[in-house]
Amino acid sequence: MKKSFLPFALPKIGEKEIAEVINTLRSGWLTTGHKVKQFEDQFAKAVGASHAVATNSATAALHLALEAVGVKEGDEVIVPTMTFAATAEVVLYFKAMPVLVDCQPDTLNIDPDALERAITSKTKVIIPVHFGGQPCEMDRILEIARRHNLRVVEDAAHALPARYQGRTIGTISDVTCFSFYATKAITTGEGGMATTENPEWAERMRCMSLHGITKDAWKRYRNEGSWYYEIHSPGYKYNLTDIAAAIGIEQLKQCDGFWEARRRIAAEYDRAFAELQAIRRPISRSDVQHAWHLYVIQLELERLRISRNECIEALKKENIGTSVHFIPLHLHPYYRTTYDYQPSDFPIASAAFEQIISLPIYPAMTDQDVQDVIQAVTGIVREYQR
Repeated sequence: MKKSFLPFALPKIGEKEIAEVINTLRSGWLTTGHKVKQFEDQFAKAVGASHAVATNSATAALHLALEAVGVKEGDEVIVPTMTFAATAEVVLYFKAMPVLVDCQPDTLNIDPDALERAITSKTKVIIPVHFGGQPCEMDRILEIARRHNLRVVEDAAHALPARYQGRTIGTISDVTCFSFYATKAITTGEGGMATTENPEWAERMRCMSLHGITKDAWKRYRNEGSWYYEIHSPGYKYNLTDIAAAIGIEQLKQCDGFWEARRRIAAEYDRAFAELQAIRRPISRSDVQHAWHLYVIQLELERLRISRNECIEALKKENIGTSVHFIPLHLHPYYRTTYDYQPSDFPIASAAFEQIISLPIYPAMTDQDVQDVIQAVTGIVREYQR
């Protein structure tokens, strides 16, 4: 047994991030300013996007993206049921309808065939979610969107840095939204980013992120600015702070190194679990670069004398933290009662939910941490296999 508890996820924050925050505090400029602009520019360059708009969360980025592409009350937006609450709740902000779609059994990404069957005359946008960091089948999704004249807004909260058929996630669809929450590939504590090739959408998102005020409103308090401002639309309070951006600037420099650490851990898990027939390992398709935000195993329950929940408890007793990604949206009370969804409406996601466990995978893990996870998982599976 591991001597101390291994958390499911921890950020890796170094002295450079701490120094940048201290410098920002000493500068006297704490909210949205030059640091945010620098972070946006460097992020856009890193992913190869023309425009990047920083926000205080990925949820905010998704909300701004849907507003920019024109979602209105009564529209329908297609969302995978295998995702976090934010992906669908931003649709509800518009009094639009999130239309849930089942996932693929291997990647747990949105099923393009199910997606196309869900399209109606009211459909406006498709939101693919790159589950765990593995890009969805974007060529098929974009082709479907073109045929039906739909917008595509990617939920790429898990997908930095990921690539699809040589293209960087963040450059493929209409708008792509990233997360910098504490557990993500890079962190600003709380934060997000939207990237796009469309300058009008970028400007709209930037304006709406700060009350709908004319661009560069923060300059009102500097010598290059003016006290005068105009509200063009009733906007939101979604701006990122310079304090958060200071962390993000330093984190971004380490993004590739962080990814390499995650990739190595995933490879170690793959090798260790290859002979365990009661575990289905996550796949990584040959035409993608998987970001490895998550390493999600699926238990072959017919081969075990233990349930998924019991397995999680057994791992906790071995001092190994885990999580479940995700409880599909259709199983939550709001979606069950509001839309009368049943587990049988989404058989793949419903079955997967009973089997999935997310194992620790993050750059702050030591080699011994990885071996402790492997030993605990292997020991439990062998003890309870039929």
